[in-house]
Amino acid sequence: MSQPDLSRLDIESLWHPLTQHQGIDAAPPRFIERGEGCYLYDAAGNRFYDAVSGLWCVNVGHGREELAQVAAEQMKKLSYLPGTMSHEPGVRLAARLVELLGYPARVYYSNSGSEANEAAFKMARQYQSQVTGGTGRYKIIARHRGYHGCTLGALSATGNWERRHGYEPLVPGFIFTDAPDPYRGVDRCAEKLEETILREGANSVAAFITEPIVAGGGLLFPPDDYLPAVREVCTRHGVLLIVDEVVTGFGRTGKMFAHQHWGIQPDIVTMAKGMASGYMPLAATVAREEVFKAFDGAPASHRHFRHVNTFGGHPVATAVGLENIAIIEREGLVERVATLEKSLMTRLEKLLSHPNVGDVRGKGLLFGVELVADKQTKEPAPADQVAAVLAGCAKRGVIIGRTAETSPGRGNILIAAPPFISGEAEFDLLASSIEEALADAFSDASAA
Repeated sequence: MSQPDLSRLDIESLWHPLTQHQGIDAAPPRFIERGEGCYLYDAAGNRFYDAVSGLWCVNVGHGREELAQVAAEQMKKLSYLPGTMSHEPGVRLAARLVELLGYPARVYYSNSGSEANEAAFKMARQYQSQVTGGTGRYKIIARHRGYHGCTLGALSATGNWERRHGYEPLVPGFIFTDAPDPYRGVDRCAEKLEETILREGANSVAAFITEPIVAGGGLLFPPDDYLPAVREVCTRHGVLLIVDEVVTGFGRTGKMFAHQHWGIQPDIVTMAKGMASGYMPLAATVAREEVFKAFDGAPASHRHFRHVNTFGGHPVATAVGLENIAIIEREGLVERVATLEKSLMTRLEKLLSHPNVGDVRGKGLLFGVELVADKQTKEPAPADQVAAVLAGCAKRGVIIGRTAETSPGRGNILIAAPPFISGEAEFDLLASSIEEALADAFSDASAA
């Protein structure tokens, strides 16, 4: 079937996420035929640098034959098994994850970051019920601008207007506090967390969920004292600390897990995306052994975790995840990311000379470029200009992203999260494309 025929079928049959379909005939979704290394190729042979690694997930790059081979071999050997039974790749991957985290823990598998966080919330509520002997501790504290998924529970923990808009009221029992934003002077956030716990009543709070670095809500990097202080606050008040590593895990920030930069030990960690580099749907919720032990009891007590995913811990997905981690370690990709951080930062910081670039921030290979209408007031750049920058980059063969609107009109931050195998040539292309796209987008606006 030819590509034009496929495009017609796309328009007639598919409902794309995050896409307005009115007028889609005039501007159909980009049709990608193959991926290789850091690049995507459309049916016409045009090449695009995938500078957001798909959706922050294709960490080891596209077209890895070793991952395809592992998947094929596992499919032939054992294609499916429910999670109530056991298989070799699932066991070996779980043991590897515990080893990478560095403390005794148990791994619960699912298929996506949203599902991993849903499981974490249920674990936290059931844990508190069984430890305290009642259901009083049920509230989950999350953060403004944070993103934890699109299912109703995960969305209820998401402090992001664009994602929540039209779906409220959501699940009750979710409370919000501030996330650090040094560029905009939002600070004292660990103190504000404690104030929130005390205001709600510590005996009503089950858990606090945080991304180590706010990703889709603004690429917000905390001060070094923030997460250690959060850990102390949660411990002091008996609140479980859930760390969402869905975006930041598996090397994205120059450590295997981002929270390891700050030397903390969460009670529960959620992970997905880079766990299998997007080659298979795979996620996990990992709880400290002390949390897991609270679920012990006689069969009739119903103290066990009463939650199930049909495809969680799929043999093929876990086999691919295990090999993905082996690739990351064999090729030294976490160390490579840490080394490349300065190289990409040096290039992107040059964008600060543009009158509409307010801030450039990053860690490892996770970067945000905040666009503003005015550097003095820090008023966010208009959405059409941000969209024009993305389009200008695509025109130059580079795919970048932007943050969702955390509040109306606040989706003004460009996202760069390149594959770990990127090099100097790709960074040059990325930086020059953004620079040229900025010049076009804002000069066109001035002319208008």
